[in-house]
Amino acid sequence: MTTDVLKDNYDKVKKVAMREGISLFGVADLEGLESEFRISPKNVYEGLKYGVCMGFHLSDRIIEGIDDKPTKMYLFHYKRVNILLDEIALRVMAFIQNQGYDALPIHASQISDWDAMVGHVSHKMIGRYAGLGWIGRNILLVNPQYGSRVRYVSIMTDMPLKVDGEVPGDCGSCRKCIEVCPAGAIKENPEDFDLEACYQQLKYFRNKENLGQYICGVCLKVCSGKK
Repeated sequence: MTTDVLKDNYDKVKKVAMREGISLFGVADLEGLESEFRISPKNVYEGLKYGVCMGFHLSDRIIEGIDDKPTKMYLFHYKRVNILLDEIALRVMAFIQNQGYDALPIHASQISDWDAMVGHVSHKMIGRYAGLGWIGRNILLVNPQYGSRVRYVSIMTDMPLKVDGEVPGDCGSCRKCIEVCPAGAIKENPEDFDLEACYQQLKYFRNKENLGQYICGVCLKVCSGKK
């Protein structure tokens, strides 16, 4: 497959995504990452070596309205953006299939293992290898432009595409998320993140604030990507 064909396919898929309102678009090489997938049976994803990651920049005004707990406005926004992302993924999937290739959409927000708090495939993993950011201290994907104020959806495909690859970057001296985390879950190093403490805080917000959803958003507010 020539470089021109890979780029042409990439540009076509990106054009569809951006036309639907996507803020960020990138493609990752998924070969060698199969151990990270939680999809059964395996033949559902076999041969799909490209991961398309698409991000939607959340409303800064709504995020700024979060103080020390999630708001009802953020809850509604969160749910509507997830629906939008899933619809966009279906449109992009349909485009890829109409080109004669296979495509597997991974829902924007679907937990397959509540103990580990993970989905079928990690959007932030695909986004990282697609050049959309790095894993921050809050263990979210941090984009240089938007910080963590982005929701993601992904598509796995066998359509030959140009791959973006990782980009250098880290949180540097910023520790704002550590300071504001209501659960004290965020540590100096991402690998030390206290997942159980985070989960318990989400459960508390879900019940105490009558949200019906496991959300927080406190660390998103301070991770805006703005220097």
